[in-house]
Amino acid sequence: MELQFGVLLILVLVVASSGQERCTCATNKWTVCTQDISGICTCTLVGSNHRVSCSTLTSKCLLMKAEMIPRKGKRFHGPRNGFVDNDGIYNPECEDSGIFKARQCNQTDTCWCVNTAGVRRTEKGDRSLRCSELVRTSWIYIELKHKKMASTFEDPEVASALKRLFQNRYKLHPKYIADVKYDSPFIQIHLSQNDFEKSDNDVDIADVAYYFEKDIKDNSIFHSNNRLNVSVNGEALDIEKILIYYVDEKPPEFSARRMIVGVSVVVTVITLTIIFGVTVLVILRWQRTGKYKKIEIKEMSEMRRSTLRLP
Repeated sequence: MELQFGVLLILVLVVASSGQERCTCATNKWTVCTQDISGICTCTLVGSNHRVSCSTLTSKCLLMKAEMIPRKGKRFHGPRNGFVDNDGIYNPECEDSGIFKARQCNQTDTCWCVNTAGVRRTEKGDRSLRCSELVRTSWIYIELKHKKMASTFEDPEVASALKRLFQNRYKLHPKYIADVKYDSPFIQIHLSQNDFEKSDNDVDIADVAYYFEKDIKDNSIFHSNNRLNVSVNGEALDIEKILIYYVDEKPPEFSARRMIVGVSVVVTVITLTIIFGVTVLVILRWQRTGKYKKIEIKEMSEMRRSTLRLP
């Protein structure tokens, strides 16, 4: 009887252990997952009680927030390029839905307005700064460069492979992939998405771009056993550089101070150039005039001497 009970206990522990191993979030490794008695797996974001759906992508805002949570004495760092207007990673404020709040502030009470991709689109100010709306990033341009390869690909082959990747891995609907251009070794991907055409079930192109950038930089957000593999006709496409541009439905609201400074510098340079040119001309003219006067005086003196020598 005791032997049977021991065997049963071991079986229960094995089943529980295997269940816990299966209780992971395939689309977000920065989660804590628990499984209840009925076998339901629930995952929450690291450092918060925000529940995460593991059947789709996690919003960029929540991912950035999770990145700021130190783990085991280390911190996950954000991408170095094409991110927050190169202002660096910050701890964002997110709505309950997971999207960015229109106004973001840091610990020094410096605030700015962002778009739906979390990219700064205004000058920085203090807490009195007001952001009337969260402006949608409707276009995203992704520029890639792959390493040198023995063989070359055709444009349609690369476009087809990348479209399948974005549809299968990131669950992006084909209608949001506007274009893929290829000119070896450069690739440009255009993503387009407006508010009126995006449904609640559609992933956001800003989230897709963030996941893709992390994949390219070998810091995938997906679970560890789901690594990126880009191949064209069975041959691996090894991408070494990525740069992302964000284009909003409305133009950014940076003040004219930067432009004024730039124009002032140009005007100053032109003014100094003109002054320098005029100065050089005056000096040259003065030198020529001085020579002429010296020659005149010299000629007059010789003429006088000649006149005095005459009988």
